[in-house]
Amino acid sequence: MSTRRNPIPEHARMVFKGVLFEVWQWEQEMFDGSKQTFERLRRPNTVQVVATVGDEILIQDERQPDSSRAFPSIPGGRADEGEAPLESAKREMMEETGYSSEDWELWKEENPVGKIQWTVYTYIARNCKKTGEPHTDAGEKISSKLVSFNEFLALADDSNFYSPEIVPEMLRMRIDTARREEFKNRLFG
Repeated sequence: MSTRRNPIPEHARMVFKGVLFEVWQWEQEMFDGSKQTFERLRRPNTVQVVATVGDEILIQDERQPDSSRAFPSIPGGRADEGEAPLESAKREMMEETGYSSEDWELWKEENPVGKIQWTVYTYIARNCKKTGEPHTDAGEKISSKLVSFNEFLALADDSNFYSPEIVPEMLRMRIDTARREEFKNRLFG
């Protein structure tokens, strides 16, 4: 399922480590035999969740300190060091919304930027139930709401929608009836 490029080579060296990003460099032989320095970033993987509650989808209006206004999103965030993607998805959804699910499926696994070793895992969580209260980070203001399937697909038109990895698929579903129905059945059974 992954579109992952080759990982950072073992002989690469880290030249910078920030809070979120690491910069790695290595010498790479070119096709003509010459050598050049290659560089790639590494960052923690992220997760996002298309969560269903009954026949609706759970979305959020979110604001972070570096954003000038709220933006629509689906639950998700950064994986903790050593945390499996599914565990990250469950934790993020609970922290941001107070919802949990017993029915999870990995829908997409993508590496959105070629020069960054970083994977975005998108899960489907079916039959979600409110089992707690949200516990957001100090840098998050989040309000959750339920929307219809068609309202969810319409988020693809919003340039501020914070899940650009799934927008192409959302747009395809809007023009391909069979694809839309297949995904709707996948979400709601």
